[in-house]
Amino acid sequence: MLNLALIIGSTRPQRFADVPAQWIAAGAAERTDFALDILDLRDQNLPLFEEPVAPAWTQGVYSNPLAEEWRQKIGKYDGFIITAAEYNHGPTAVLKNALDSATFEWRRKPVAFIGYGGVGGARAIEQLRGVAVELHMAPIKAEVNIGMEPFLGILQQGKTLDDYPYLAASRTTLFDEIAWWGNALKAARTA
Repeated sequence: MLNLALIIGSTRPQRFADVPAQWIAAGAAERTDFALDILDLRDQNLPLFEEPVAPAWTQGVYSNPLAEEWRQKIGKYDGFIITAAEYNHGPTAVLKNALDSATFEWRRKPVAFIGYGGVGGARAIEQLRGVAVELHMAPIKAEVNIGMEPFLGILQQGKTLDDYPYLAASRTTLFDEIAWWGNALKAARTA
């Protein structure tokens, strides 16, 4: 069975990220092909990237104990799902910092995104895909994009993400794809 992590990529006090995170976790609980842990960046207390040299030159070891703890935590997972809030047409700084705070642990593992914002977080996800490729991750095509209609429906009308069948279908596709890629890449890493 795959061991995946859901990384909550926003730390704002009144963040929307908890809505898609809980929805992803609820859907994942029904799956038998992977287990999902939640890694909330609020709880990680990561410093801003401050390494004296590139971690690639230190075999990926970080000098800051909190970054080193994060790196060790990330290393045990077979893949990742990331909530991507879109701030000013890009991802959150705290999420980019979390990605920078591990190096080799991301390699050859799939990553999927669930975005929200004006265009469903698509602009933030597009930037994160480039970062993922640089980290030697395998960003999968399937993603969930929560646009303004469901965003406002949840905040103002008491709706849930399940009230939008296209989002539920996108979540299922994301799960199917990350499981396929996770198994394929796990087998390749093992070989």
